[in-house]
Amino acid sequence: MMLGACTAMQAQEITSPDGHLKVNVGCDNGVANYSVVLDQDTLVCKSPLGMATSLTWRTKDRKSYTGDYTKGVQLAKMSEVKQVSESYSLPQTKKANISYTANEAVYSFQNEAGIPVFDVVMHVDNSNVAFKYVIFAQGDRKACLVESEATSYVLPEGTTTFICPQMTPQTGFARTAPSYETFYDYDAPMGKNGHGRGYTFPALFKVPTKMVNAKSSNGNCAWVMLNETNIGGNYCGSRIESTGSRSYGIKYPEQTEFGGVGSSAPGIMLDGKGGETPWRTITVGRDLKPIAETTIQWDLVKPQYEAKYDYKYGRSAWSWIIRMDASCNYDEQKEYVDFASAMGWEYLLVDALWDTNIGYDRMEQLSKYAQSKGVNLFLWYNSNGYWNDAPQGPRGKMHRMIDRRKEMAWMQKAGIKGIKVDFVGSDKQQTMQMYEDILADANEYGIMVIFHGCTLQRGWERMYPNFVSCEAVRASENLAFGQNDNDIEALAGTIHPVLRNAVGNMDFGGSALNKHYSKNNERGTTRKTSDVYALATAILFQTPVQNFAVAPNNMTDAPAWAIDFMKSVPVTWEDMKFIDGYPGKYVVMARKSSAGNWYIAAINADDKPLTLNINLLDYFNVAETVNIYSDDANLQGSVKPFKVGKIAPKIIVPKNGGVVIK
Repeated sequence: MMLGACTAMQAQEITSPDGHLKVNVGCDNGVANYSVVLDQDTLVCKSPLGMATSLTWRTKDRKSYTGDYTKGVQLAKMSEVKQVSESYSLPQTKKANISYTANEAVYSFQNEAGIPVFDVVMHVDNSNVAFKYVIFAQGDRKACLVESEATSYVLPEGTTTFICPQMTPQTGFARTAPSYETFYDYDAPMGKNGHGRGYTFPALFKVPTKMVNAKSSNGNCAWVMLNETNIGGNYCGSRIESTGSRSYGIKYPEQTEFGGVGSSAPGIMLDGKGGETPWRTITVGRDLKPIAETTIQWDLVKPQYEAKYDYKYGRSAWSWIIRMDASCNYDEQKEYVDFASAMGWEYLLVDALWDTNIGYDRMEQLSKYAQSKGVNLFLWYNSNGYWNDAPQGPRGKMHRMIDRRKEMAWMQKAGIKGIKVDFVGSDKQQTMQMYEDILADANEYGIMVIFHGCTLQRGWERMYPNFVSCEAVRASENLAFGQNDNDIEALAGTIHPVLRNAVGNMDFGGSALNKHYSKNNERGTTRKTSDVYALATAILFQTPVQNFAVAPNNMTDAPAWAIDFMKSVPVTWEDMKFIDGYPGKYVVMARKSSAGNWYIAAINADDKPLTLNINLLDYFNVAETVNIYSDDANLQGSVKPFKVGKIAPKIIVPKNGGVVIK
C-alpha cells in the first residue's frame, strides 16, 4: 500500500530526558528536515536532512527509481521513544568513568511511491543531539556510494562563529595538506566560507537567545558545537561549507586529496537492516560547560578490537620542538633520555630522520639504554605513499601492511612503545581505512599511536585502545616556525579546551619554558607567554602521552618551582569541570588527577587582566594548604601557599599569563 502525500505524518518531536532539549523531525515539500530547541530558544532552525546515493533499481512492475533522497520523500512513521543508558571506562580521556542516559527514536522515510528508503536515528540527551542515517538496500543492490548529503545546520540570525578554515588539498609543505592546522576565526559573522573550502570539525557557534541567561557570564546566548563521530574505515571524514547567509552543509573530501587517489564519496554495504552512516552530533549549552565536558563522541561508538597489551601513559621529552631536525642524532637523543629520566618522565619521542642520522642498529642501542633509565621510546614515521613529497624518513614504512608489520615486528623486538605517524593529509574513506589499519596492526605488536599532520579523530579513543591522540590543530611547531603564532599563543590557547580538545585527545606538544625556540635559548622566535601559562596549559591541554617542549637547559635556566611542577604534572585524569571562559579571551578549568588530586588552571589572552574568585571548597578541604602559581603584572611567576577557607583568594591573571592551583 502506498502512502499518499495527504496521509504523510506531520513533524514529530523527541525530547531529552530532562525535557529541556527538543528535536522536531518532519518533511516539507518532499524534503526531510529537523530543528533543535533548548527550552524556548531555537538553536538550529529547520534544516534539511537526506542524501543522494548511487542506487538505481526497478520494482516488479518495472518502474525505475533512483537513490536521490534529498527530495521527493515523506515521513512515514516514528518509532516509540526508548531510553538508552550506558556506563563505561575510558581512563585515557578527560573523564575516566563515563555514564549517559538519552532518548532515542527512529524516523522512517519513504519515497513518493511509498517505498521505504532511509531511517533517521535520533539520539537526544540533556546536552547533545546526534543523528545518523540508515539507508536500505533496493532490489538486488547491496552496496552504494553516498554521493552527497543534504544534511545542513541553519542557525539563527546574529549567530557568530568560532571555526577553523579547511586547507586546500595538496598544498603546504610537500603537498601534505589538508591537516586541520589553520587559524580559527573568533566571533566572526556567518556567511563566509573560510578559504573557499569551508571549515573543519569541530565547529563552535554562539547563538543569541531570548531567554534570560542567568548561568552565563557571556550574556543572553547559547553555544552550539557541531561534530561527527564513529568514523574509521567505514566512511569518510566530512567538513561544513557555508550554503547561505545562515546555513552550513555537510561536504565530503575533495577529489584532489590523498594524491587524487580514491573516491571522494564514501561507500557503504547495505544488508537486511540497511547501511549506517556516521553520527552527526550537536552539543548545546547555555554556557560552555556542556561543550567542554561532552562525551558524546565516545558515547555513540564501540571498541573495534580488544587491547592486546596493557598500554601505559605518561609524560614525554621531545627534542625536535626546540632543537629541530639537527637534534636527531644519537648523542643528543641520549642527552634527552637522561633529561627525561631526571624529570621522572616515562617517554622520549625521537622525531624525523632518525633512520638515517641514528640508524636501526644504534636505535636498538638507544632504546636499550633508555629502558635502563626507566624511559621508553616513541619513534616518528612519515605516512607517505603516493600522497605527499615530504622527504623526512623513515619513508615508505607505514602505508602498506606488509612493510608496516615488518617494521612493527622490529619495533617490538627493540622495545619501542609507540609511533608518531605524520603527513597524512586527507579525509577520504581510503585514508580513514589506513588510519584504522595502522592502529589495528600496531595493537598486534603492543605499539601506541599518535597521528600528526592529520585528520581529527572521530571517537577513536574508545574505538581503538592503542590510539593516543591526533594533532589536528595549529600546534606548537608553529611557535618555532613563526613569531605571529607566539604573539597570539594565549588567544589560540583559550579555544582549544572548549573546542578541539573537547572532542578528543589533542597532541599539542607545548608547555615550553625556553624564552626562545632554539637550542641555546638565545635566538629564534620569542615566547610571549609566562612560565605559569606553560604550567597551566599542561593541565588545560589534555592527552595521555604529553610531548612537552621543556628542554634540558631548563633544569638550570627556568624557575625551580616550574621544573618541580613539570616533574609531577599528571597526564591522566579522573574528572574535569569547566569553570568559566570565552574563546579568544580566557578559560578556567579544573581537572582531577587519577590520584584524586584537583588542579585548577586558567590562562588569559585579553588586554584586560582577569580577576578570579574561585571557591576552593568545591575542590579542596577546609584548612588544606594548596599551592597557587601566579604571575605579576610583568609576567614574573611565583608560587605561594594558601590555606583553604570560606574566603576565596583573589587572583589577577595578566594578559599572556596563567594561574594553577594544586
